[in-house]
Amino acid sequence: MKQRIYIDTSIVGGYFDEEFKEATQELFKRLERKEIIFVVSDLLDLELIDAPANVRNLLYNYSRNNFERVSLTEESMKLADTYISEKVVGLTCLEDCRHIALATINKVDVLVSWNFKHIVNLDRIKSYNSINLRLGYSMIEIRSPKDLINYEDE
Repeated sequence: MKQRIYIDTSIVGGYFDEEFKEATQELFKRLERKEIIFVVSDLLDLELIDAPANVRNLLYNYSRNNFERVSLTEESMKLADTYISEKVVGLTCLEDCRHIALATINKVDVLVSWNFKHIVNLDRIKSYNSINLRLGYSMIEIRSPKDLINYEDE
């Protein structure tokens, strides 16, 4: 079974960013080799509308078979609102919370992001998962692309 990896907007932009491109491009190579499936959302589509053309069009370079699409639902918005109301992050991070809620509700294997302030942050991950468990959801695994690279044995 292929790993289902939810990607947020930072991953698409990270493909072209000097600081993040090496690990991000390695993740995309795994996608090309059909080792993984990217789970993408309509929220990602909305966030990419104002991105530079190369970022906005990146995912079109890959077969649709490499992606699973999920949609923002009432349930995911409610879960995201709970993360905010319980002060895991502030209201300005609502979109980040919606990504986490979508990944949680759709039971992905891992959410991958370069957002270390609001998403890939141990204290926040513990808080997201505490809420998830209390509300009857599974825990969500959250990592950076560096954690998903297959390193060769030396």
